[in-house]
Amino acid sequence: MSQRPSWQEPPTLAGQSTKGVTLGGVLLIVLVPLWIVVLTSLSTKGAINRAGGLVIWPDGITFEAYEEMLKGPTVRTALLVSLGITIIGTAISMVVSVLCAYGLSRSGSFGHRFILVLLIVTMFVSGGLIPTFLVVTGLGGYGQWWALILPGAVSVFNILILRSFYSSTAAELMDAARIDGASDWRILWSVILPTSRAVTAVIALFYAVGYWNSFFNVMLYMPTESEKWPLQYVLLTYVNRGVGMPGSVNAGFGMAHSQTAPLSLQMAVVVLTLVPLVIVYPFVQKHFRTGVLTGAIKG
Repeated sequence: MSQRPSWQEPPTLAGQSTKGVTLGGVLLIVLVPLWIVVLTSLSTKGAINRAGGLVIWPDGITFEAYEEMLKGPTVRTALLVSLGITIIGTAISMVVSVLCAYGLSRSGSFGHRFILVLLIVTMFVSGGLIPTFLVVTGLGGYGQWWALILPGAVSVFNILILRSFYSSTAAELMDAARIDGASDWRILWSVILPTSRAVTAVIALFYAVGYWNSFFNVMLYMPTESEKWPLQYVLLTYVNRGVGMPGSVNAGFGMAHSQTAPLSLQMAVVVLTLVPLVIVYPFVQKHFRTGVLTGAIKG
């Protein structure tokens, strides 16, 4: 156990109690809704009726909602679409962001100050929704997969974080690599990226979560092509708007012969959208604090 610095006052009972109560309250705010959503998705129709809606306490557990949800092709296809968009989009975004950030971090690169200022200006001034829509559709993006990825493939904020980290990389390492005959590509691959795993993992997580949760571009560029919808737009259509999924016995929302309550199906779709993030986050969590703080402070 590390000793407390001499200049740091010992914690008081009131302070520790306040911290514990605050953290406990925040934890409850996060976990209670998640508990209700998961439990409702696993509840029977009778349990939901007795609870008058969302279920807070277990009263008959069943996986019928998940079986019915995965039985039809709608959710399975949407899940594959979301995974494809997330993987491909994150890869494209990371390649562009890393290359841009590395170029801007080298003070001797051509036009780096002008390009940096130009990028920062776009954080405060943009063309707007309608011009963006006209440009994408004018390029033939309406109804195309790339319209869900490329218009938002680059975040200037993420580029600035990467640039700040790359700028603080020890000059001795790069000078040694150049003496050994390494090119800029070799320095980026063998020196910069290995020393910036934390911030790279965090930025990749930012991009992946953004792609996984995105649905607005679907509303703009393929609102009627349900076979191309990602999972989040299916969730929006099925849960928020009360539209039934094609091929589901609950397509009418209230059919008497259905044994699975529509509410449990809605919550099952919500749970499905959370599962990939819950699986991935523990592998990135160890880098999260280090990456964000280091990328923000350095430089």
